[in-house]
Amino acid sequence: MSETGGEDEWALRREAERVVNEIAQELRTLDEGTSWFSVLSPAGRQVVLREVARYAMQAHITAADGREGVARSGVKPTANPSVMMCMDPPRYGFAALPADEHVKAFRVLVSVFSVADTRRRRTYCRGTCGHSWHNVPPR
Repeated sequence: MSETGGEDEWALRREAERVVNEIAQELRTLDEGTSWFSVLSPAGRQVVLREVARYAMQAHITAADGREGVARSGVKPTANPSVMMCMDPPRYGFAALPADEHVKAFRVLVSVFSVADTRRRRTYCRGTCGHSWHNVPPR
């Protein structure tokens, strides 16, 4: 079975959920997450990029979140993933980028998601959150 087929893809998506939320909650650094992402196969990286883009959409990122996330990501503001994220509305086709752009795309997506998700945890979910991904236990 390939890394992106059936149960393997599901497991990769669940692992991505854990890694990305640990980064957003400062339980893991962006560099640690990037190291994890970098060793995935190209197909695995595409699965993760689609998953993280979905998280960003669900977090209802704003233009301000995009700018702050790009600044935190360490990726140049002129790089394709940065430009895509700062468009109004943002573009989410990161998995379709060339493979040499995947690490930059991951850093941008996770950084922007982290900004938006932190804002939402502090506002909408403050004190009443039942979302399991907002309550990740320390590693």
